[in-house]
Parts: sequence; C-alpha cells; structure tokens
Amino acid sequence: MLPQRWQRYVSPGVPGRQTTQRELRTIYSTWLFALVLKLLGSSWDVAWHFRFLRDDLAPPHNINTAGTIFVVALVLFHTWTGLGVDRRSLRWMQAGIGTFLIAIPLDLINHRLFGLDITAWSPTHMLLYIGTGIMLVGVLMAWYTHLEPSAFRSGWGIVLWTLLLEDIIFPLSQHEYGVLSLLALRNGMPTADSELLAVAAASGGDPTRFVLPVPMWVYPAWLVIVGTLLLLVARLSTGWRWTATAMAVGYVGYRLIVFHVMQAAGFPPSAFPILLIGAGVLVDLAVQWNWRPWIATLAVIGFYYGAAWLTKSVITMPDFALATAPLVGACLWLGWAGVRWAEHSPVIARWRLPA
Repeated sequence: MLPQRWQRYVSPGVPGRQTTQRELRTIYSTWLFALVLKLLGSSWDVAWHFRFLRDDLAPPHNINTAGTIFVVALVLFHTWTGLGVDRRSLRWMQAGIGTFLIAIPLDLINHRLFGLDITAWSPTHMLLYIGTGIMLVGVLMAWYTHLEPSAFRSGWGIVLWTLLLEDIIFPLSQHEYGVLSLLALRNGMPTADSELLAVAAASGGDPTRFVLPVPMWVYPAWLVIVGTLLLLVARLSTGWRWTATAMAVGYVGYRLIVFHVMQAAGFPPSAFPILLIGAGVLVDLAVQWNWRPWIATLAVIGFYYGAAWLTKSVITMPDFALATAPLVGACLWLGWAGVRWAEHSPVIARWRLPA
C-alpha cells in the first residue's frame, strides 16, 4: 500500500483540485522533460529522413516515442487526479494528445498505401504538429493560471512559448534541409545514402520535385505570417517587453546547436531562420511603442525581404521571392490587426492567458 502522503496522487479528483506550488513545479518540470524529449527526437528525425530511407524503430523515433509516453502519462494523471489543471486547460491537453495519437496510425496507413512520404507537409504529418500545438496551448494555460508569479514561472514560461514556436514552424525544415541537400546533390556530393538516392532517381524527372515537393513560396509565407503572429501573441500574453526576442534567440540558438551536432554525426546540414531574431525584436518594439498594424507590418515585411536579399549571396537559405511580399504583407496585416483586436475584446477575454 502507498504511504499516506502519496495517496492523493492516485486518488480521483476533478480539475481545479488544490495543488501546492511545490507540486506544480514538480509536475510541470516533468512536462518540460517530456517535451524536450519530443523536441530532440523530432529534430533528429528530420535529419534522419534526409539521409536514410528506412525509419522503422529509428533512434529519433524511439526518443520521440519516449517523450510521447511521458506526455500521455501526464495527461492521464491530470485527468484522473484533477491536480495542476483547470477544466479549460485539461480539455486542450486532452484534445491535443488525442489528435496526436489518432495521427500516428493514420500516418502508418498512409506509408503502407503510398510508400515513402518525404514531405513534412503531408496531412498526417500536419496532424502530428497540430496535436502537439493544441496540447502545448493547454500546458501554457495551466502554467500561467496556477503557478504564482516568480522568476521560475516567467523563465520557463518563455521556454514553453519557444517550444510552441518550434512546433508551429517545424514543417519549414522541409525547405531548410531541402535547399542544402539539393545543392549538395547538384554539386556531385550528395548527403543521402545510396538507398535514398536510388528512390529519388526512380521517381524520375527533376530531383527538385523529390527533395522539395512543396512550393518555395510556402516558406516565406509561413515563416513571416505564422511565426510573427505567434511571437506577437506570446508578447501580449506574457507582458514582458522582450518576450518575442528571447523566444527567437532561444529557438535560433537551439537550431544552431542542432546544426553542429548533426554535421558532427554525419547527417545533412540545414539552413535555419536566423532572420527570426530581427522579427522578434521588431515585434517587441511594435508592442512597446504601440505601432499601428500597418506600420508594424511594413517594418516586418521590409526587414524579412530586405535582409533575405542582402544575405542571399552569403547564406544558402530558402528563397524569399519579392513577388510574394504583397500577399504575405496583406495577410500579416490582417492577422496583426486581428490579434490586437482580440487583445481587448470582451468576447474572447476569458481565453486570454493571465499576464
């Protein structure tokens, strides 16, 4: 029989059950550990797919699976005990992990029916990212609702926001690995193994269609619109003046470490969105100085496309075609205006995170 002090951790309860700050820190430190395992597994997995064809029981999948097992156990713990969550945050966690678990067998079926699926943008892969994102929103809600204001809550809260940022822009790794893998292939120094190269050759036609099956305009559109708006939401939610900058620096710094580790291990290199740091600074300044949406949009669009044009002869990265700027700018302006409206709207005020 469990000691008396452990009984509450296995006894049933409803969401909102009283939880001490020490218990909350332990629970959500475990969440961070599980999410980091998933992050490491997914980062290695994309490099693995650009080098090897086979992936059954591959090491990166095993690491990701270990993180997923921890996450499932945590959601079950919250559901059974009611500790560390409220009803709203628990529903988001349950919906997220449910979507993720549904996506796994669908993805296996997709591979059995259609073979190799190299794109990060396939419907079943997108379900994995969407499920993880929904789950992270629930974790963030619980984090800021139940933990008392402190350096611990603020610091690790930024880490959670950065993990959500990584999840949202993870599909762009298709382009970031693809441009360098395609360049190596055309230079006669391919970074993939012979089995994967044989499949690419058998696909016929231009290898670009195999390595980069997603149009290039998707990269700037997704990075500029979705990445910038998430930085804006995080900045407005936390209230700390350098939230977006810290998230961008943390994410790019992590990608830089992954770049060197993967190269040292013999895996293909990738580009990474270093321009995100400048966008983060602009988001923080725009909120701090209360720029109008159209001014903020012009600043972000001008920075992204201008910096991409200036550095394209020095850094190999996905193309920021100038022709995409007007439509990307229009979408960003609408999104920015919508987020600022939602910030003060009583209709959705109850969904906002506590400052």
